[in-house]
Amino acid sequence: MRACGAPQVSPGAPALVLPAVFAKVLIANRGEIAVRVMRACEELGVGTVGVYSEPDRDAPPVRRADEAYLLGGGAPAESYLNVDRILEVARQSGAEAIHPGYGFLAENAPFARACEEAGIAFVGPPAEAIESMGTKTRARGLMRDAGVPIVPGTTDPVESVEDARRIIDEDIGYPVAVKAAGGGGGRGFRVARSEEELESAFEGASGEGERFFSDPTVYLERYLKNPRHVEVQVLADAHGNVVHLGERDCSVQRRHQKLIEEAPAPLVDDELRERIGQIGVEAARAVGYRSAGTIEGLLQDDDYFFLEMNTRVQVEHSVTEMVTGIDIVREQILVAAGEELSVRQDDVRISGHAIECRINAEDAAQSFSPAPGRIGSYREPSGPGVRVDSGLEAGAEIQPFYDSMVAKLIVWDANRERATVRMRRALREFEVGGLTTLIPFHHALLGTDQWRGAETCADLIADPEWLGSTATAPAGAPPEEELEDEEEKEERSYAVEVSGRRFDVKVIGAALGRGGNGAADGAGRRQAPRRRERSGSGGGDSAERLSSPIQGTVLRVAVDQGAEVEEGALICVIEAMKMENEIEAHRGGTVEELSVSEGGSVATGDTIAVIK
Repeated sequence: MRACGAPQVSPGAPALVLPAVFAKVLIANRGEIAVRVMRACEELGVGTVGVYSEPDRDAPPVRRADEAYLLGGGAPAESYLNVDRILEVARQSGAEAIHPGYGFLAENAPFARACEEAGIAFVGPPAEAIESMGTKTRARGLMRDAGVPIVPGTTDPVESVEDARRIIDEDIGYPVAVKAAGGGGGRGFRVARSEEELESAFEGASGEGERFFSDPTVYLERYLKNPRHVEVQVLADAHGNVVHLGERDCSVQRRHQKLIEEAPAPLVDDELRERIGQIGVEAARAVGYRSAGTIEGLLQDDDYFFLEMNTRVQVEHSVTEMVTGIDIVREQILVAAGEELSVRQDDVRISGHAIECRINAEDAAQSFSPAPGRIGSYREPSGPGVRVDSGLEAGAEIQPFYDSMVAKLIVWDANRERATVRMRRALREFEVGGLTTLIPFHHALLGTDQWRGAETCADLIADPEWLGSTATAPAGAPPEEELEDEEEKEERSYAVEVSGRRFDVKVIGAALGRGGNGAADGAGRRQAPRRRERSGSGGGDSAERLSSPIQGTVLRVAVDQGAEVEEGALICVIEAMKMENEIEAHRGGTVEELSVSEGGSVATGDTIAVIK
């Protein structure tokens, strides 16, 4: 298999000649995608420059980079949005290009334009293509004009609930999807199944669009009942070459966010594959695209509709790499350097079947609630056809500021049935101690008749009883004594920052940490993690107190102190790990105390309300 095997080189074969690209590339991202880009750079002989926020100071991608710089300023997630600082680091380090990964600045047209103006190559599409496809209403109009089929709905923003109600009554009907014009990744997406739900859906999509994309405008689409989410990977260069690499199926989702992806799509035959691929190529040509991109669409029966274009590398690009043997990130870098694509359409061959499971720090048994925390033991699976993309390790803290992904587990085998067996074996091998993850959920789901039948599994994901059956106790975190023993080592490594640049320093001494003059005895000494004390309200017993199950920011408070509520009533909405989580009343009664306010933060175990 080309995706997993290594080329055979005979003795005396000429040395590999790498293309002349960049001397250094700055990776403006974190986690597994930062490591993924660094690997591609290393194979091209390109130097890597990492950037990091305060919580990521000791993360594996930071240590892996040839050089790394602190971004600083603002909240941790905002550090990676600091355009001025990122460009400053690029100039300081001598980086000739910036790869944004995905998320953060990956689909930010002003950032792409700022790179161009600074004389730094942006490893992605032109700013104009990002703008064309970044606003979903504009993208839908462009695709319609280019002859690409779109989901029935509006191609202009809808200004108000009243306008939405009129358009739905006249043209679309219920159920209807209300979507943020700048949305993506499942954010800014609400469904109104009746007129009674329209106002809530409109306000929810608009509000999320404002928070995540600084754009409150929304549009409407006919809501297709349980369609398959099928997307096509495209590559384009500046020399007029555009190819597609086949399709992926991403239908297994929660909250319109992907959980499992596979390639090729199980219900797509060769004829439909070619039709979908051509739609992707035509869409890319319509906007003068360059780099890697994904055309997302909905497949219902034999009808395929354009949904949106993601103008970046996708989380799930890995499954396409496994079935085609084509390094998508490498192609991105070469295209950004002005090279032609290394493949033509006739070169693309689909071999076997690949599946990707997103190993998120979430509790499926609790409606996929975020589960940040510290990783204890960590052991990745291996063996034939198994790939793990991760930027974490044992002892790492899964922060509530970022996406919940711990790793991506990808497997390949000759067909879907065998790939499923291999994935379940790999999931059994994957050890992430001290943390609740989706590993048991994935293992259970891939053993169901629904998965075997290539269904979307929406019925299982919506079934609290079935989700509850996937719960398992996480393996224990490393004991504090073990961490204390580590502190007694006589040789220690430290990260030192000089003018914002990170350096690794090794300190060796007999008296380190034992009352001598070693720096390890002070602030630099590694501390065992403290157990969080749960804050109480000072009133009410445990049966009356509603505690926060997660750490995050309060986006909305739905009740007032003194209000009468029923069990299951919405109390507040907490954002954590890029997800909105509705906190409901655990009992009926009067809200005697209300301890949260909009815009405030809460920790796990903090009192939200006392209901008597």
